[in-house]
Amino acid sequence: MNFCKALQSSINAEGIWSDGESRAMSLLLLEEVAGLNTADVLMERDDALSDATKAELRSMAARISKGEPVQYVLEFQRFCGLKIAVAPGVLIPRPETEELVMLIVDEVQKNANPSEEIRILDIGTGSGCIALALKHLLGERAKVEAWDFSEEALMIAQKNAESLGLDVRFEQHDILAPETYTEPFDIVVSNPPYVCESEAREMERNVIDFEPNDALFVKDEDPLLFYRTIAEKGKELLRKGGLLFFEINRRFGEATKELLEEYGFGDIVVRKDAFGNDRMVKGERVKSEK
Repeated sequence: MNFCKALQSSINAEGIWSDGESRAMSLLLLEEVAGLNTADVLMERDDALSDATKAELRSMAARISKGEPVQYVLEFQRFCGLKIAVAPGVLIPRPETEELVMLIVDEVQKNANPSEEIRILDIGTGSGCIALALKHLLGERAKVEAWDFSEEALMIAQKNAESLGLDVRFEQHDILAPETYTEPFDIVVSNPPYVCESEAREMERNVIDFEPNDALFVKDEDPLLFYRTIAEKGKELLRKGGLLFFEINRRFGEATKELLEEYGFGDIVVRKDAFGNDRMVKGERVKSEK
């Protein structure tokens, strides 16, 4: 048995992961820790790794076998071309959120003057992945600010900004708390808690047991709490003509659209993700509003 297969067996020791998942994670560990690709594994170059590297990889595999997400074991996730540090205090960035970032970038590049400054606010930033990716992709023209109520999340986000050399301003705010905002933004984006508590029983244990529940879940009786709050504060947060972007629970695409209509937003679009699920919503603070 070559070392990759041994790693795969170790990852699957508790029977938590499928064969496909355990193989994918073993290959990911070999790539990120040892610098080997699939071709190297097929050529059995993984057997030539040093004893120290093999021991490190076995230790990581043992943690994953108990359900710990591979991203927490590696201590990072790649996102929009960036290496984003993650820890149990923040959610692991998902591919769907990369789609949200690219939707915003496309909108900016399509409609904005290339020399015009764009003020962007990311609410509930977590690891900072959205804010940092937008700064990375839009460059100096983007003046990006990001908020979170969690001090731990903000520490992780700030460390990410420093390690990546990206100028993003992080501040501690609770969007649900009363507050007055004086400087409107051109774009507000949020990927808030949107999984209903009743949906927890359908989710993988590695998510429930390791990722922060307060960043995942919202009460069943008020699933649009964060969207309603941000929409309600939109007149202060956004300039007229400014754009609001949300990542949403796939169950509530139409409901989120109707909510934004109630708060006077126009040009509302619900977009599907790569899996065909309602996942992103865009709305405009109408210029004609009084």
